Amino acid sequence: MTLKTRMVGVVTAVVTLAAAALAFATPASAATLTQVTGFGTNPTNLQMHLYVPDRVASRPAILLALHYCTGSGPAFHSGTQYASLADRYGFIVIYPSVTRSSKCWDVASPQALRRGGGSDPVGLMSMVDYVKQRYSADPDRVFATGTSSGAMMTNVMLGDYPDVFAAGASFAGVPFACFATGGASEWNSECANGQLIKTAQQWGDLVRGAYPGYTGRRPRMQIWHGTSDETLRYPNFGEQIKQWTNVHGLSQTPTYTDSPQSGYTRTRYGSSGPMAPVEAISMQGVTHNLPVDAAQVIRFFGLDGTTPPPTTPPPTTPPPTTPPPTTPPPTTPPPTTPPPTTPPPTTPPPGSGDCAATVTVNQWTGGFVANVRVTAGSSALNGWTVTIALPSGATVTNAWSATNRGSTGTTTWTNVSYNGQVGAGQSTEFGFQGTGTAGSLSPTCAAG
Repeated sequence: MTLKTRMVGVVTAVVTLAAAALAFATPASAATLTQVTGFGTNPTNLQMHLYVPDRVASRPAILLALHYCTGSGPAFHSGTQYASLADRYGFIVIYPSVTRSSKCWDVASPQALRRGGGSDPVGLMSMVDYVKQRYSADPDRVFATGTSSGAMMTNVMLGDYPDVFAAGASFAGVPFACFATGGASEWNSECANGQLIKTAQQWGDLVRGAYPGYTGRRPRMQIWHGTSDETLRYPNFGEQIKQWTNVHGLSQTPTYTDSPQSGYTRTRYGSSGPMAPVEAISMQGVTHNLPVDAAQVIRFFGLDGTTPPPTTPPPTTPPPTTPPPTTPPPTTPPPTTPPPTTPPPTTPPPGSGDCAATVTVNQWTGGFVANVRVTAGSSALNGWTVTIALPSGATVTNAWSATNRGSTGTTTWTNVSYNGQVGAGQSTEFGFQGTGTAGSLSPTCAAG
């Protein structure tokens, strides 16, 4: 199976992206998507399409909008509401395109995961710098967003260039460096399947390592993920929260929780306001083909001003252009089976021992998410079982990285194939979501 077909659901997302955005009146516009060439250093031959609204704000903001695997900049332009919002609020949107055969962003190579290291991030920064210079854009209002592979690249750009980006929004992505493969492959099954679990400190160190010595402000992050994501599985949602709260020096306990719509749980970290350092939206029962609420992204970025932007004349000398494609880019149907994974060893390593379990609960009115850490004692574990007594009225509705018996009352949780072997003193994690009130849980752990 090719990498192109592994990114399930992202092509068909084009149909649902626009429908999911909040409805709003759009002024008539003659602005069009225009291809820009000769924009600067571009080691991986990326293409740049630019959307400049007819009414550009004074010192406009810049939005870097990153497409999904198999997609393109023009497809992401036509399938999302960012251009229409730019018409309303006067910011400029960059729609880049990957030209390698997979049409996926490089988020795996060592070059991509360090500032100025090469590969796609360098070309993307050239695009941002081009717009800054040509349109006198506000350097303090540069943002990035993307879906799937584009969400991964959003994490990468914010990690590589924290001094450039003010905030990002990741739809169905993974943490910075989760997809790292050393450059041997573009695909990381362990990360995609939600099996790459790290501590918040470890995730944060990966971001900090992309720009060693940097001590300035860090970009705010908005994270969206469906609990039924079959391609980049739901544990990646929690791992991104761990990473970006750590980068900001915040607790993983939310300061604010609500439900912006049925089935959605929104948590904010570091602030209860609409522009918190980290905002995360869990979408119950939603797959990888998730809707993109562009209006909520623009709200989080702080670009939804209520006063029409002042107009500024466009440059008198237009950039070199080529017309946008007149036909939609080709798409590849999603596969009917999930991407292949590497089977775990059939024979576990020697050793067994005692274990301990701790739990962190994020509670909101009517529901909760529990993350459980299993830690081996002085000897390695060849499997583990955790017992958790839920209070009356609490019911498990969804789980990851463990198999449970029982959804109410006393529940037992056992390892799955990939996290049963835990080295002495090492840890693994699993989690579950539920309805009701979890209260104070006291898990117990047994080896085997």
